[in-house]
Amino acid sequence: MLIIPIKDGENIDRALKRYKRKFDKTGVVRQLRKRQAFIKPSVINRAMIQKAAYVQNMREGLENM
Repeated sequence: MLIIPIKDGENIDRALKRYKRKFDKTGVVRQLRKRQAFIKPSVINRAMIQKAAYVQNMREGLENM
């Protein structure tokens, strides 16, 4: 549970903004969306390999310029 202490004279909008920022950093919503559907480990590994290859190609392209 997130606790946001409100300082004396602090605007409630500012406190809400701090709460939202803190909530986003915890990654709860991201994790819930990720768990909605099961993804096979082989699919995850394939995506990681494809991403690594893409990043490597991008870096090589920048070095050649």
